[in-house]
Amino acid sequence: MATSAQVTGASILFAIYGIFILYFVIKGSRGTKNINDYAVGSFTFSPVFVALSLAAAMTSAATFVINPGLVATYGISGYLSFGVVFPIASLTSLVILTKSFRKYGQSVNALSLSGWIRNRYNSKGYGLFVAFLTVLLIAFIVLILVALTKVISQALNANEVIVLAAIILFTFGYMMFGGANSMVYTNVIQASIMVFVALILIGSGIQFMKDGFVPFFEKLKAIDPNLVKATNPQSPLFRDFFEIIFTQLVVGAAVVCQPHIITKSLLLKKETDVNKFLVTAVVVQLLFFSVVIAGLYARLEFPDFMQNGKMLNVDSIIPAYVINVFSGGFLSLLVGLLVILGLLSAGFSTIEGLIQSLSTTITTDIIKPVFAKQIKDESKYIKINRWVIVVLAIVSFFVARDQILNPKLSVAIFAQNGVYAYFSILFVPIVFGIFVKNIQFASALTGSLTALIVYYGIYYLLPVLVQSGAIDLGYFNLYLSDKVQNPALGASIAIVVSLVAGYSVHLFSKTKKQIS
Repeated sequence: MATSAQVTGASILFAIYGIFILYFVIKGSRGTKNINDYAVGSFTFSPVFVALSLAAAMTSAATFVINPGLVATYGISGYLSFGVVFPIASLTSLVILTKSFRKYGQSVNALSLSGWIRNRYNSKGYGLFVAFLTVLLIAFIVLILVALTKVISQALNANEVIVLAAIILFTFGYMMFGGANSMVYTNVIQASIMVFVALILIGSGIQFMKDGFVPFFEKLKAIDPNLVKATNPQSPLFRDFFEIIFTQLVVGAAVVCQPHIITKSLLLKKETDVNKFLVTAVVVQLLFFSVVIAGLYARLEFPDFMQNGKMLNVDSIIPAYVINVFSGGFLSLLVGLLVILGLLSAGFSTIEGLIQSLSTTITTDIIKPVFAKQIKDESKYIKINRWVIVVLAIVSFFVARDQILNPKLSVAIFAQNGVYAYFSILFVPIVFGIFVKNIQFASALTGSLTALIVYYGIYYLLPVLVQSGAIDLGYFNLYLSDKVQNPALGASIAIVVSLVAGYSVHLFSKTKKQIS
């Protein structure tokens, strides 16, 4: 529970933060005249600014709050997964995909990811299919809202539902008038704060390591021997190297295929800026991924997950750790408040990108094609976009409220079920659209549909069949017998199978054409 000094300090800091954000929203909104400006911006920004915006968007509350909480719960196995394997895969994929995606994005004049796919494959139906699938990203918005609520409610000793409502009013409210221009400004501020906070969190557990790494691991082992093992059989996420390495390599490579991440390169006005953009983004993002080590510190701080007689769940561990560690003396209090501000920045930066990309997709790729004949004034789509944001805010509130009042293992599991399905479906059309010559619409669509069926089949159908004894998958029964499934498992298998299916159709079509 936060002290009165922490509550007062946090209140002042949140107010200052809000004023700064609103200032830059107003600054950026002056260049937003139509939906094109809202989607890709009208200002020219330096590649460093765009890179910081990408790093901020790619780093969510999951990176700073949820994932460290899972590491605190399951130990070294979680660290290997989130702090080593996933970063290697995602950053490698980012570098490989960005250049080509930007080139194609410029050539097809795309404002959104679904627009890119529609124009790349010359299919309005396919673009509309992807646009509707984008609604799955609401799950990610909910994850961030819950994480932000946990952090702020802990800092202010406030009711979680009231805090949730305030966050939604503030964030969705300013995003109604912001857009890409404003988002770059706000993301740069947020990323700068996050860099500072990441360094603090990484260094916050130095007292646990003062005697060296061996005693550090011995302390963890004394709490639970599974915490220091490379695999954790008690975890639903890190049970073996298949989950820790294979699934995270595949998912890490595919996670870049989210609209608020891969479309950031469209903000670069010059081709010569791409390399500087990527180098900056990779360096900053590596620092952010390293924050998960704070989960190990938090477990030593709360070995039994108890704080003031209250049991902490996965999503509350890091906020509680920050409040607990940074509570003594003025300097410590100030640092703690800055850390809290960094956790908020991690959440707000990503939710801005999600609101912007999701509302743009719904407006330009669903509503606009339907009403193009009736609405010819482009400026009116800005007003429509604002109403879309209002609807998204209402839906997000009720779903997030349910996650707060009826918590599961972690809201991350709920969010990943939507997000992982989304980028699994998009991986084939993006990768094939960039790297496969003469790719046909049928190949990409086959990949997308295969990923959709395989992902939800693994997640919902196979567990029922395994648990009922209808089928026996041998060793793989391990992944399908728990109440909580690993979304990365379904996503990684869905991606691999969809790649094979999509490319098989491509080879068949190519062979058939040659014969003809």
